[in-house]
Amino acid sequence: MSWQKAIANPAREFNKTPLTVISGAIPDTLRGTLYRNGPARLNRGKQRVGHLFDGDGAILGINFTAEGANATYKYVQTEGYIAESQAEKYLFPNYGMTAPGAFWNNATKPVKNCANISVLALSDRLLALWEGGVPHSLDLATLETIGTDNLQNTLNDLSFSAHPKVDAATGEIFNFGISPGKETTLNIYKSDATGKITKKKEVSLPGLPLMHDFALAGDYLVFVISPVRVNVLPVLLGRKSYSDAMEWKPQLGTQIWIFDRHELSLVSQGETDPWYQWHHTNGYVNSDGNIVIEFVRYEDFKTNQYLKEVATGNTKTSAKGTLWQAIINPQTAKVSETQQLLDRHCEFPMLAPQDVGQSWRYTYLSTHRDNVDISQELLTAIARFDRQTGNLSFTDLGANMYPSEPIYVSQPNNPDSGWLLTVVYDGERDLSEIRVYNSDRLEEEPVCSLALPSVIPPSFHGTWKNQS
Repeated sequence: MSWQKAIANPAREFNKTPLTVISGAIPDTLRGTLYRNGPARLNRGKQRVGHLFDGDGAILGINFTAEGANATYKYVQTEGYIAESQAEKYLFPNYGMTAPGAFWNNATKPVKNCANISVLALSDRLLALWEGGVPHSLDLATLETIGTDNLQNTLNDLSFSAHPKVDAATGEIFNFGISPGKETTLNIYKSDATGKITKKKEVSLPGLPLMHDFALAGDYLVFVISPVRVNVLPVLLGRKSYSDAMEWKPQLGTQIWIFDRHELSLVSQGETDPWYQWHHTNGYVNSDGNIVIEFVRYEDFKTNQYLKEVATGNTKTSAKGTLWQAIINPQTAKVSETQQLLDRHCEFPMLAPQDVGQSWRYTYLSTHRDNVDISQELLTAIARFDRQTGNLSFTDLGANMYPSEPIYVSQPNNPDSGWLLTVVYDGERDLSEIRVYNSDRLEEEPVCSLALPSVIPPSFHGTWKNQS
């Protein structure tokens, strides 16, 4: 498949570069910066990473101004990236890799912080986020790496996960991190708009689960803990990577943990049927006082194997994720109803930032064109799902076109109307571009397409920062 070319070689950085308009015109009121993060280097010489999550992170910034658009693309200069660049080989254990050499290297060497999953734009800096460590801060304009960021000395070198939730009304930022050890600790954080942690809660968890995301729902934080557990001993002995040591244990069921967003205190715990999810769209409290969450659900953990295969450029595992909704009693954490909303493979569900934690109508997501073999292809379309009517509208970019997760940007003074921004890899021409679509007219041609200076490999997550 043509997407393989996008990851065959390490991505090439570039400094601030004006972008050429391919078609259409940049909207007059689209002013700000799109930031995206993802694994941009999957090999060093003849060595290949063990999993897509092992690739070194690089940040793409696309700035829309009155004079036009420009782009910058930079690797995050993590300690691991710098050391391995100097050595010209892989040195550290990672999500899908064991450390080279003696087995004790896996117990003594730190897991490499790849800074490759997501970004959080603050007023004075950009945070590159990773699953199991501290953020790295970057200059908002140049994307030069400033260094690791302990959030004004309030994080204490604990992990700060890749899916923080920002309440648009209060500016509060909620997030979590996992601290493995003899007893696994879930650290929950509430931060102010500067990133400084103002409240923290520690909770013990059974075993070592894989937790990637959570939901903000009104006055609650909802953690859905799928039945994946890491068998740590083979990891410490260097026999398995973390990815290979993850075990699917459906007999454990899916655990629901609900916390009060204000005090971060545990409200309730419950258990329901087993499933796996990487991502939640959102959550809210309905008129009955129950929590409603939306997420992409997998029936098992084959999605991890598929992502491992993506790093090789040769996929064969079919791992279908579909859009679901669950209704939960916050006082008991009992799931009263689950419902599949879409029977189409999808991922990366997004919504308008102002709707986080509240009832919303439109979910934006990545999906596929019709009649696509999902075991062979990356995601090939972006779509809008209307939660009120159940209608789905989506782009059809054509064969061998691969759009990234769609990012919603509101029109100034009209948050209910906006654009979807996506970075597209054109496998036919081996080029990348940025496209702007009207969010309510995805069937139409893009409002604007702009050529990027070099190929941008498929990325994970991004964000938009309005012009200040």
